[in-house]
Amino acid sequence: RVGLYFSLIDWHHPDYPPYTDEHRPYLPNNWPRPSPEQWERYLEFMFGQVRELLTNYGTIDLLWFDGQWEHTPEEWRAAELAKMIRELQPRIVINDRLPGGDYETPEQFVPARAPEGQWEVCLTMNESWGYNPSDTRYKPARAIVHTLCEIAGKGGHFLLNVGPDGDGVIPTEQTERLDNVAAWMSRCGEAIHGSGAGLEPWQFYGPSTRKGDTVYLHLLMRPYETVTVRGVPIRRVRRVRALTDGRELVFETRCAILDQLLNSDPMGELTISVPEDVLDPLATVLAIEIAPNS
Repeated sequence: RVGLYFSLIDWHHPDYPPYTDEHRPYLPNNWPRPSPEQWERYLEFMFGQVRELLTNYGTIDLLWFDGQWEHTPEEWRAAELAKMIRELQPRIVINDRLPGGDYETPEQFVPARAPEGQWEVCLTMNESWGYNPSDTRYKPARAIVHTLCEIAGKGGHFLLNVGPDGDGVIPTEQTERLDNVAAWMSRCGEAIHGSGAGLEPWQFYGPSTRKGDTVYLHLLMRPYETVTVRGVPIRRVRRVRALTDGRELVFETRCAILDQLLNSDPMGELTISVPEDVLDPLATVLAIEIAPNS
């Protein structure tokens, strides 16, 4: 797959007014404005760049736009630009920073409530998008994995930024974290790849994902010996596995006495024993396999 980042803003172009010292601080509605003639020339240049990218380099799967905030959708001619893009690459995906795009892009945070439709969180590894050697505020691998679990548990996607230096070398602080996240994914990626949002918040205190007939519990904190899940078809629980090492875990179920006697498929509580030696240092994931409802 090929995805390209494209900045609508171009402070280096002679017809796009640059951001200079006289415009500091950089505040909304305090941006320098071009003349109508400058703006027409800039749009012609920008449309030409997009056309070139989508014409000369084969199939492009994604255009990730940025920098839309200095002008309105009408000023950017967003609808016209999107129409041209889809004519040139009919199967392309466009983010929402070109107004009217295909998915939302929350930046640097996980939404408290999942947006409607498709969405993707974009996150830096430290506090900078580009290479910044003075920025040493790197997120631990554990925090990155927890963010991934929360996003997946709400049905979203995760875009993690990597900032190489001027020679194209990815700093050690970043590769170490990527290696740790990759190792966790080798153990627990089953709960992420191809999964969707899991249980409701009242059912389990933490993120969860679902794939087919399996529910995955993402334990972001050390449990006190057991973990409880509510609203589960208790007679259809086949087994519970720890993705850390694949072992099966002991569990108990309970429901109302009348449901036990009169209901062939009662909903109730599932309590799982979680031994200390099964815990993962980044995030423990338990897989609950549930038989289909016949």
